[in-house]
Amino acid sequence: MSLEEYTKEKLWPILIETVHTLVMYSHHKAYIREVVLHEKPDITPAELAARLKIPLGEALVILYELKNQIT
Repeated sequence: MSLEEYTKEKLWPILIETVHTLVMYSHHKAYIREVVLHEKPDITPAELAARLKIPLGEALVILYELKNQIT
């Protein structure tokens, strides 16, 4: 399933809300923006989750937000 397909699911807003409550969310997002995407701009959510040992849902939300410049 592509990132855009996930955003069309009816539970997508709940996933975003849940991810935003994670303690390390803002730190992970900053690290992904400043380091990971410079090294591998085409990283997939699954690769990101495995690399940082974070939940797939968090990786999906962060990549979506960075791609669409949502803060």
